Order: sequence, then C-alpha cells, then structure tokens
Amino acid sequence: MQLPATIGYEKQGHVATITINRPEAMNSLTLEMLAAIDEAAIDFNDDPEIWVAIITGAGEKAFCAGADLKEAIPSFAGGAVLGNPDITKRQLSDVYKPVIAAINGFCIAGGLELVLGTDLRIAAEHATFGLGEVRWGVIPAGGSHIRLPRQVPWAIAMELLLTGRPIDAHRAYGVGLVNRVVPAADVMPVARELAETICKNGPLAVRTAKEIAVRSLEVEKGFVLERALGARVFASEDAQEGPRAFGEKRPPRFTGR
Repeated sequence: MQLPATIGYEKQGHVATITINRPEAMNSLTLEMLAAIDEAAIDFNDDPEIWVAIITGAGEKAFCAGADLKEAIPSFAGGAVLGNPDITKRQLSDVYKPVIAAINGFCIAGGLELVLGTDLRIAAEHATFGLGEVRWGVIPAGGSHIRLPRQVPWAIAMELLLTGRPIDAHRAYGVGLVNRVVPAADVMPVARELAETICKNGPLAVRTAKEIAVRSLEVEKGFVLERALGARVFASEDAQEGPRAFGEKRPPRFTGR
C-alpha cells in the first residue's frame, strides 16, 4: 500500500497509527488525503493482527482543520466528492474495530467529522472543536448531522451546526464529546495507553461489542438523506461564493440561491 506523504500509517504491535501529516496547512485535507485515509482504514479493518487504531495530526497546533477550501470544497460543489464512490466522506463508518482520536489542537469541520467516527477521544487542553461550514455557504456532509446529535445533547449539536462557532476542549469534555482532556504532551501517550488496555481484551469480543453498538444505531438512512440534500447545497451559488470569499479573505456575500 502506497500512501501520500501527507498521510502517515504505521503499525506497532496490535496498534495502528494514522497521522494526518500536513502541519504547515493545519493538517487540512485534500481529496488525495481523504482517499488515503479511506485506504488506511480499510487496511486496518482487514488486518487480523491489528486490533486498535489511533488517528492524530502532525505538529502541535492542529489535529485537522477540515477540507482545504481552495481545493476540496470547490470539488464538492462540482460533485467530485459527493458523486465519487471511491471517497466515502464519512471515514471510519464501516470500521468495527476500536478507533481512538488523539486530538492535538484545532479539530474543525472535516477534522471534527473524522473524530465523530471514532470511539474514544483524548484531547489536548488547547484543542478546539467546531463545524464552521455554514459560514462559507456549505454544510458538513461527512455524517455530522447524523452522528453529532447522537453523541451530544441536541442543543449543543445545533449550536455547532447552525452558528459555525467552535467550543473549547473543556466544554467538549463537559458535553461528552471527548473522554479526557490532558496536557498537549500527554495526548499520544494517553491514547497509546488506552489502546494497549483495549488490546488486553479479547479482540473478537471487542470488535463484536462495537459492531453491535454501531449497527443498532441504524444510521444508514441518515447518511443517504444527508448526501441527497447536501448535493442541493453544494450545487448552489452560495457554495461557490463561500470558498471564493475564503480564498479572497473577505466576508461572503450570500444570496440564498
């Protein structure tokens, strides 16, 4: 398996680590990176010797700041993602082994969508969490509307989805979005310790426990609905204006069309 340098993937013992490796761009995601994360997740899920995965970001500032608006979001608007079966845009949704997020900074937009697909989350004290897509005339079409209201109280989910404003790590812990908040230097060690604890348990039992929990949520209809209605937003004039305004560093001028 040959992945781009922007996505690291290594195995140690029974634990795999996926690293988003683009720190100079706040670990923002290109289409190539989205596809590579899918490929790493498939390998992890299919390898019988790997029982737990950790996903994290390179550097000290960001876990993942979401899609690269200059590249990925215009492609969404043009249908390159929503119409591409090779890019799920809801990573980790079909993985039934445990996935731990080691959140070392900004966890925004597509970054938070990745985290919503994980099972356990360790956050640095300086981490922030948000879904800012509406500020740029698009929506978080990677499962946020389905997963987030199931993981935090409704009012908190709506605050994140409708205002585009982020919350800090301690509030994220308070509403149950993350398991622990630790000093930045402890994020990966704590995540690794948690992974090793899980690896001491029966791997078939662990995988089955997660599969039952995930399947019982019956979220597939929600994903289909999000994809269908999301296409309407990404085809709008506002979805063209938002990324353009971002690139030009100015407030967007939305028309509601």
